[in-house]
Amino acid sequence: MNVHSIKSGMGKESGDFSDQAENYRKELEQFRKEHERLKLLFHVTRNISKELVLDRLLMLIMDEVKNVLNCDRCTVFVLDNEKNELWARVAHGEKEIRFPSHLGIAGHVAMTGEVLNIPDAYADPRFNRNIDKKTGYRTRNILTAPMRNKLGERIGVFQALNKFSGPFTSGDEDLLDTISVIAATQIENARLYEEQKKTFDSFIETLASTIDARDPMTAGHSKRIALYADAVAQVVKMSPQEREVLRTAALLHDYGKIAVREAVLTKEGRLTKVEYDHIKSHSTYTKNILEKINFSRQLKDVPLIASSHHERMDGKGYPDGLIADAIPKLGRILAVVDVFDALTSKRHYRDRMEFRKVLKILTNGSGPGRILPRCFQKDQA
Repeated sequence: MNVHSIKSGMGKESGDFSDQAENYRKELEQFRKEHERLKLLFHVTRNISKELVLDRLLMLIMDEVKNVLNCDRCTVFVLDNEKNELWARVAHGEKEIRFPSHLGIAGHVAMTGEVLNIPDAYADPRFNRNIDKKTGYRTRNILTAPMRNKLGERIGVFQALNKFSGPFTSGDEDLLDTISVIAATQIENARLYEEQKKTFDSFIETLASTIDARDPMTAGHSKRIALYADAVAQVVKMSPQEREVLRTAALLHDYGKIAVREAVLTKEGRLTKVEYDHIKSHSTYTKNILEKINFSRQLKDVPLIASSHHERMDGKGYPDGLIADAIPKLGRILAVVDVFDALTSKRHYRDRMEFRKVLKILTNGSGPGRILPRCFQKDQA
């Protein structure tokens, strides 16, 4: 074998090693990109799976997509099949957007199910310029993908606008298409949760209305208590979860009156001791009846809170004679607003009290209002 042959063989072998190294480098880069993609998808999935309130979920999804795709705006359009419209309940930079479901690029995607990557929006005849005219926004490039539910039905459209680093890429297309599948499932869950909550709320409000309807003199009492209680909850900065518990307990706090005789409930003038003891029993009935309702874990304390609205800080209230901190915090709020509404409303045995006098009773802590200052001192400290 001559020197030339040896050099030639060594050159070929060296070239093979170089090709293998390049292939390994490309594979490693591909693995790295796929790893980053999976990390992004995991991050998005983890964040949006925690939210079931639809408006907050939609905004969260849009924020996630905006960050992942490095673009200026993202909009989630939901398909309204009854009105044949696409609409965005919340959007970056705008309030609700609504238009016929066949218009524009979003409409095309909603109808065809295609993923569209438009590098120049104004050069595409399908682009609906009216939205830019209406909002004053200038759209440069658009990436749009359909959202499908578990049955494969199109329920809306994802739209990302104005990528900062230039046109959207094919990798962006794959990423948005994958995110849309994840998001569609959570949006369906949130819509179902919203429908169930509306059903539950209407059920609770109907129960409250049946009690108020028994006595025209106190009609609207339960709803007013709910409004007053929520106003207090906002002032003391309660969480949305606590506000929901308080509102539910407020609406149902007098439900035990369904067991009180109508002659006693609507009696003109003062009650006898026997009649007063009978009407006091409504708190116990409230608790017993509400405990039979299968409340969610979040609302499990509603029966106790609702039934404690006649307890007093000095232990002279009813039904259990609870003292101070033994009275649930939300029950103490109900006690205050219940007294406030009773004093400012007309009753069978007296006319409504002047507002100035009501405030004096509450702030001085005298009479039935004595619960007020001691109710909040510790909680606000």
